[in-house]
Amino acid sequence: MAPAVPISVSLIIAVGVQLACQAFKVVLYSVRERRAAISWFFSAGGIPSAHSAFVTALSVSVGLGSGFGSDVFAVACVFSIIIIYDSWRLRGAVAHHARALEKLSRANERLKLGTFNVNIGHTLIEIGAGIIAGGGLAAGVHFLIV
Repeated sequence: MAPAVPISVSLIIAVGVQLACQAFKVVLYSVRERRAAISWFFSAGGIPSAHSAFVTALSVSVGLGSGFGSDVFAVACVFSIIIIYDSWRLRGAVAHHARALEKLSRANERLKLGTFNVNIGHTLIEIGAGIIAGGGLAAGVHFLIV
């Protein structure tokens, strides 16, 4: 029988930060919209960018645990940069196209394109908030438990 492998502290911290950011969105948008906005828990957009927070928390936690000069930190950092860039540029372009298609659909009733999720990309402010939240929460939790 193989010995049990403990769950990575970095993974637990990153998942916890992801869940905390999504929960924060529910509270923020519930107050802003003056109704229960539970759907924001499953949303890909909004502030803070949970994608940015998640990968930043992972990178910071790995850096603090394994060293910022380690190969595993380099991999986590490159992964984070790709995810953050895609959440801004790629998903931002998708959101832009969704808004344009929605506008076309409203203007021409015969198109019947349906509705589009325009809250899929992130602004730089949303990404910055995610990076600050992810890095700050990861460092705080890491120093509390390690």
